[in-house]
Amino acid sequence: MLLKDAKIGETCTVEQIHLPFQMERRLEALGMTRGTPISIVNRKGKGILIIKLRGTRFALGLQITKNIEVREGGPNAK
Repeated sequence: MLLKDAKIGETCTVEQIHLPFQMERRLEALGMTRGTPISIVNRKGKGILIIKLRGTRFALGLQITKNIEVREGGPNAK
């Protein structure tokens, strides 16, 4: 599923990131790598998500969240 479809309170694990090279590298520098758990804290407007990633909160817009594939559950969920 895509990150934009995740629900508030849900924990997801990053599977793939399909963004331009520099944007992908920036997210990796912030700690968003394959296998990283993400908690959905809140939703704002059209596709904007507030997420918790490695203990830090981030706001991501629709152009980013629609290009990140996640799976439901934490890193150990199958």
